Order: sequence, then structure tokens, then C-alpha cells
Amino acid sequence: MFGAADTAIETAREQLLALSHSIHAEPELAFEEFRSVAKTIEPLRERGFRIESGVAELPTAFTAEYGHGDLVVGICAEYDALPEIGHACGHNIIAASAVGAALGLAAVADACDITVKVFGTPAEESGGGKVLMLDRGVFDGVAMAMMIHPGPEDIAGAHSLALADLSVTYLGRESHASAAPQYGRNALDAVTIAQVALGLLRQHLLPGQQLHGIVGSGGVAPNIVPGHAELLYYLRAVDSAALDDLMQRASACFEAGALATGCTHDIRKLAPTYTELTPDSALLCAYREQIRDLGREPIAPELEAARPLGSTDMGNVTNVIPGIHPVIGIDAGGAVTHQPAFAAAAINASADRAVIDGATALARTAIQLAGDKFHRDRLSERVMQRQFLRQEDIR
Repeated sequence: MFGAADTAIETAREQLLALSHSIHAEPELAFEEFRSVAKTIEPLRERGFRIESGVAELPTAFTAEYGHGDLVVGICAEYDALPEIGHACGHNIIAASAVGAALGLAAVADACDITVKVFGTPAEESGGGKVLMLDRGVFDGVAMAMMIHPGPEDIAGAHSLALADLSVTYLGRESHASAAPQYGRNALDAVTIAQVALGLLRQHLLPGQQLHGIVGSGGVAPNIVPGHAELLYYLRAVDSAALDDLMQRASACFEAGALATGCTHDIRKLAPTYTELTPDSALLCAYREQIRDLGREPIAPELEAARPLGSTDMGNVTNVIPGIHPVIGIDAGGAVTHQPAFAAAAINASADRAVIDGATALARTAIQLAGDKFHRDRLSERVMQRQFLRQEDIR
């Protein structure tokens, strides 16, 4: 089975690399990835995949399905970019490798008795497209969900952190900063106090807890006491329980700014909360075997936890569906994700190799588990359990 899938991917090599480079050349932000979606869908449509656009009421989300087997293999594609620095997270590689894996699996879909389903998932960087699609039933019936993500090194069992994406707004009172400052209530001062409190809190955080942010707005002119200011913050932790703890402690710091300055404040989540990755052990073992067979050597499993890759909405998927989210290495000259130099590296020769290797390893992983009766039955049982629980929730 591997041979037929490998051949299909190799046959599509030039088209896959062109897709990666084209998405990279026209970066689009969260929920605005219209050109990237059209580019990603095109090779799937050409191969006879059944396309459904605008799923989950998201204009840049889609599904592409091939085959009629009773085991549904899900491949997730991402294609959103970062503000100003474009594809510095390499989502062009993710989209192209997802298409490649799907084309490889389509070549063996009948023989493996599987249905191949590509999920076009917008807004991973900010917005949680996968969480919205998961909550709205788009992933129902999927037995396994997979994707690869580029990085500076190969990590099979990648770890991620749970994430809360927050906006904290402060409302004070404008006044003339020189002639009548006593009548003002300075919202930017509230931001400053909150930032100092958060900085002092860092000494007492649990291992794996993180907080970082920027000032989104802080006034309009030096001679006007700022009546409005905003903090944009990410809170992260190793799991959801630790994130809840951090949220309580950080909220007290945000409140301190308001209390000290006489302002009011409001904390709002800008996106669904991301949960930590929980890779399926069997999928992980199969992927590690297949990526090694392609000449890559992921870091040792005992070192994986020390290299969290940030946060991803794929964590929410893997907490519900057996899945994996490995990192595939590219040569970025020492740069890491979210640096301009990594964006430049995302279309070099090593990035092109990552597209093909990633597609091949994902396709082979799915084939390996689909052909193993024990794991096929296990995955099918998990689908039935989820369907039962969803029916119970409806009742």
C-alpha cells in the first residue's frame, strides 16, 4: 500500500511545491484566507474530491472528501499567516503537505476501505477555527486526525500549551493633562499597574505557566488623559487546569490596575480556549517509524516535553479524536517560528522536502493503522462512543 501512496505523492510533487510557494507569496490573516483556500482546494477538486465550502458557518473553512470506506481519516490543513511577517509559522507547508497526504491516501482509499477527508481549518494563529469546527460537528465521524507543522527540528510527539487569548479594556475619564488633570481617570495608568503586577507574578508561576502581551491602545495625544486603554494578552499553561489557575491569578492583576486608578475594566476572550496536545500513542509510534524510514531522526521522546511549540487549536481536536501533530524540521539557519527569517526559509529546499516527507509520513501512518485490525477496531469504537455521547447531549 505504501508504494501506491508514495507514487501518487511523488507524481504530484511539482503541484504540491507550487501550492506551498503560492500560499507563501500571498499571506492572508485569520478568517480572511480566501485565496489560500481556493489554491488548496484546486488540486483536490482535480482528483475528484467532493468539496464543501463554508462549513461551520466559516467562509474560509472547507472539507474535501474522497472514498466511501467506513474508517474516516482526517487530514487538517492550515493556511493563515501572521500580521506583518507573513508565513513565519510555515502554514504554507502545512496546507501543501495535507493536500499531498490526501492525494496519497486517495490512491489507496478503496484498498484500505477508508474515506479520506481534508479539513481546511482557518484562523489557527488567532481565532480557533478548529475549535469552532469541532463544536459545530464538522469533525463528527472522524476516526483519526493528523497534520504536520514545520519547525527548526523534527519532533514526533510535539507538546503544546493550553492557551487563553484575552483583551482587557480599561475605561477612565478624559481630561486636559495640564489644565485639569485632577478631573481625569487615567486608563493607561491602569495598564501600567496591571503590567507591573503581572511582572511580579511571574516569579511565582507554576512550571509551564506563561503570560505575555502588548498594549493594544493607550491614548490619542499626550495632552489628553487617556480615557480608554487595552491590553492584549496570552495566558498559557501545560494543561487546562493550570490555565484556569493562571487565569484567576492574572485576573487579580488586571483588576488591581482598575482599582488603583479609579477606572473600570472588562476581560474578554477573543478566541476559544486552546487545550494542550494529547497525541494518540499508536499514531505517534507509527508516525515516528515512518518519518525515520524517510531518513529523518526526530529528537528523543524524553526530550520532547522540554520543547513546547507554543499553542494550537489542534490540541482541542486531539482531546476528542485520536490524533497527532508532529513537527517536521526545516533548515532555517538558526531561526525559529514567528521570526522573519523563518518565513523566508519556509520556501527553501528543506521546506520543499518537508512538504513531501510530511505528506508521505502522514499517508503511511494512516495506512499502517487502517490495516491493523486491533487499532482499526479501537478507532471505530471511539467514533461510536463520541456519537453516543453527542446523542445523549442532544437529549
